[in-house]
Amino acid sequence: MGNLVHEEAAGGVATITLDSPRNRNALSVALLGELDAALRRALDDPGVRVIVLTGAGPVFCSGADLKEQRATGAPVTAAFPEIMTLIWESPKPVICRLNGTARAGGLGLVAACDFAIAPESATFAFSEVRLGVAPAMIAVTVLRRVEPRAAAEYFMTGETFSAARAAEIGLVTRAVPDEDVDVTVARYAEMLLLGGPEALAITKRLLREVPALPMAEGMRRMAELSAERFTSEEGQEGIRALLDKRPPRWAAALTPPRDRS
Repeated sequence: MGNLVHEEAAGGVATITLDSPRNRNALSVALLGELDAALRRALDDPGVRVIVLTGAGPVFCSGADLKEQRATGAPVTAAFPEIMTLIWESPKPVICRLNGTARAGGLGLVAACDFAIAPESATFAFSEVRLGVAPAMIAVTVLRRVEPRAAAEYFMTGETFSAARAAEIGLVTRAVPDEDVDVTVARYAEMLLLGGPEALAITKRLLREVPALPMAEGMRRMAELSAERFTSEEGQEGIRALLDKRPPRWAAALTPPRDRS
């Protein structure tokens, strides 16, 4: 394990922490490498059902490590698209626990996650145009979350905006009082642990795919999927558990941690 990304797992929840506060958790080559490895370990671990991505210090992520780019003379972004894709396509739900402000590339990570909980004190900005560059890679995730008019406004002006505004335009799920971030993240993790692992993976996929399907094809494919899930082992277990008034097997023994050390 390296020094820039830390991992802990308990109660079916893996927490992955960007831990480079000295440079505001900037996306250096080393941090991206450690983040990629940590995500893959969580995805490969059958005991992990939910992933929480967060940061140490007052900033969640400031974007690309510009000092490293200047020193090396080359962009350090090779691993970044793969990491955003890994989060976006993860069969396990991913919650972004924003510990503070996010800028530029950090917002690509926020948008890639299924849920994002932000403290009300956090601020956000797509600062790329003010540096003479473009929010190119992160547009792939951000434009799938944010309303088009708002995306144009903040992509093109680079203006800083609040957590409440980020929630309003779809960049984050909720903006909550700073002291409520942990309890809100824990509540979402608890709710996700109640869902069947296969059902959650399939539901996450259909959220991406169904809006692009023609109506008739969508109805046909979803009717087939519905029938398949009702007769699946997981579906049958869920129905039996409901009728027997007991938790299903996947939820019976899991309780996510409420406090972070």
